[in-house]
Amino acid sequence: MQLVKHNATRADLDALPPNLVGELIDGTLYVMARPRAPHGIAATWIITEIGAPYVRGRGGPGGWWIIVEPGIELPGAAEVVPDLGGWRKERMPLAPTEEAITTVPDWVCEIQSDSTAEVDYAVKMPFYARVGVPWLWMLSPKLRFLAVHRLVEGRWVLHALHEGNSRAFVPPFDAVQIDLGGLWTEIPFVAADSGR
Repeated sequence: MQLVKHNATRADLDALPPNLVGELIDGTLYVMARPRAPHGIAATWIITEIGAPYVRGRGGPGGWWIIVEPGIELPGAAEVVPDLGGWRKERMPLAPTEEAITTVPDWVCEIQSDSTAEVDYAVKMPFYARVGVPWLWMLSPKLRFLAVHRLVEGRWVLHALHEGNSRAFVPPFDAVQIDLGGLWTEIPFVAADSGR
């Protein structure tokens, strides 16, 4: 489900019920249902792979904030909500609290579904280029690919395309390998040995 309202205001965004996600970009309100399980599994997998080395500095360089669905206010967007956003701590030293983030992310990841892919590519991708986000991941759990884009002179350049169940060094998190298989395959649950 996706609804679009032109000439929208912050009041239109604030009036949305909690079961919907809204983004207000260049005066247009984009409204979508909350994401389903494949989206959440992919987001959780990314956080699992990059959280310890990049946020906590365990086995990696640290120095990042990685936030799921951050509310960001930037010029031209009263509210933009990437599926994942990342900021180098040297640019945003303190973790945000209740207020919206007004610092341009150093990285964003959009996880596509049938209802979000068009907005992700046609609206959000050009917006991220315009405000100067240096790295953009476009991830499709359904089509099983991760496209890594780098901003070069204001335009997106496809830096790498990852498919399959491999491990890869994926910028800007290329100090450690990321296991890509968990993004689009079912990971079997293995219960801990209870000692019985």
